[in-house]
Parts: sequence; structure tokens; C-alpha cells
Amino acid sequence: MHSKQRPDYLNRPPFGSSQEAPQTPPAEPQQPVQPPVETPGADDPKKRLLDSITQLGQTNVPQLESNIYCLTVIGQVEGHIQLPPQNKTTKYEHLIPQLVAAEQNSKIEGVMVILNTVGGDVEAGLAIAEMVASLSKPVVTLVLGGGHSIGVPIAVAGDYSFIAETATMTIHPIRLTGLVIGVPQTFEYLDKMQDRVVSFIARHSKITEDQFRELMLKTGELTRDIGTNVIGADAVKYGLIDEVGGLGKALQKLNELIEKARNGEKVLQ
Repeated sequence: MHSKQRPDYLNRPPFGSSQEAPQTPPAEPQQPVQPPVETPGADDPKKRLLDSITQLGQTNVPQLESNIYCLTVIGQVEGHIQLPPQNKTTKYEHLIPQLVAAEQNSKIEGVMVILNTVGGDVEAGLAIAEMVASLSKPVVTLVLGGGHSIGVPIAVAGDYSFIAETATMTIHPIRLTGLVIGVPQTFEYLDKMQDRVVSFIARHSKITEDQFRELMLKTGELTRDIGTNVIGADAVKYGLIDEVGGLGKALQKLNELIEKARNGEKVLQ
């Protein structure tokens, strides 16, 4: 008898004795390696500048480009209570370190303070005003738009002050927000705080305390409040501001004060 033939599938691997070599797929052509795209790092000066503008609304202290540092006080001066996000605010915890940095930087020879503020927290505004007044470098302030309420002490804190012809300054008594306890101690607290504001303004401007209180307590001019709204030249006439002018005049005056400081002349407020 003839032996049965093995079926074909039994002759193929893995049953067959001859193992076929596994076929390897053809090698794909290698793609050229693209160099990684460099993204600006945290130490990129342009990125730091843009981040500073985004977060603080202003540039860093200049290093080589300018010997003048510009400080802006805009919107509402924010104190210990955070205001709603839709409010345009100036945070005093941002301004104070910048003033310290400008004072310590030997390349900064003068400070320009530009104001367009409605006022805000009394103690925060006074803290900024005291910091500006205590700088050893020449300071010129410029009121654009408005320098109302607690913005007045900041506006007069520099060595020389300017106000735009159309800018205004509202002078009125201080206010408390929130719950007020109607006892004599509350009135005394308000009165002492008002004295601090009035005395600071009188020391750093040409107006007297009596004249400032007269403007502050004036009736009939503000519809919903007592006080006075002074515009441009009126602020100069009362002695609050030194001169009517804009940015060009302010920078020219600041450069004059810087030149005097270089020559060892004392800058008088």
C-alpha cells in the first residue's frame, strides 16, 4: 500500500521541516530631524516686559534707556480691601516696592508721577504720598484728567507739580464705607484722619490749612456732597499745584531738577 501524501498545509511552517526566514518589512526612509523651536523663556527681557505690562499695567524700572522712572496712579486707589474686578485700580502694594526700587537704582535720577485717579482708600493714598515725598531724587507730578479726593496728597507730594488745563481736582471731606458706629469716638477718629490729610497737603503745597478746609467744606457747588471742584488754572490759583502744563513741560522741569541735583544744589519743595 502506498502511504498517504501529507496535505500541503502540513508541509508549511510550522509543520514543515524547512522553516522559511521571516520577511522583514522594507525600511522606511528616515525623516530629517527638525531642530526644536525656541520659545522665549522666563529670562527673556521682552517677555518679562510684556508680563509686567499685562499684570501691573506699567513697565519695569528702566535700566539703560532712560534715567527717569514713570509711575502711574490711575483709577481707584485700592487699600486693604480688594475691589471688584471690573474696577480700574492702583494697588498700593504694587507701587511701594516700585518706589523702593527706583530709590535704590543708581541709574534712575528722577521720578515722574502721572495721575488720573478718582481717589480711594485714605491710608493707602497717604502711604503712597509719603513714599513719593520721602524720595531723595527729584520728583515731578502731573495731573491728567483728574486727581480727586486722596489723589490730591499724591499730586502735591513731589518737588514740583503740574496740572493739565482741562484736569480737575475734587476736594471734599473724607468718608467711611461700611458700618459706622455713631459714637463720639468715631467722629474723633474721622477728625484726626482728616487733620492728617490737610496737614500733609498744606506742608507740600502753597495752600494754607484754613483755605483748604474752606474749599473742603464749601456748600452749593457739588450736587450730592460738600466740597469744591477745581479745574486747571484754579488749582494753581489756590496754591495746590505749581503750574499748568502737560507732559512736555513736566519732563523739562524734571530734567532741570535732575541737573541741579547733579550739581549738588538742593531741591526745595
